Amino acid sequence: MSDRRLEHEPFACAPALKLEAHERMSRVQVDALNARLDRLELLLERLERRMWLAVYGVAGVILAQAFQSVIAAAP
Repeated sequence: MSDRRLEHEPFACAPALKLEAHERMSRVQVDALNARLDRLELLLERLERRMWLAVYGVAGVILAQAFQSVIAAAP
């Protein structure tokens, strides 16, 4: 039993391969983060457009009511 513990399978120690794999993994993660950021920016732009549309809609309703009250008050 103790003889088996001392026997290890030989393996090639390749720090350069580990570094290359780590760099590839980091690149994939950064690319995924950039894709998420692009989607978030697109969603924020759409939200901003909708918000401005709502603001202009409310301002239009207020102006329409003011104009209607002016017309109703004029003889």
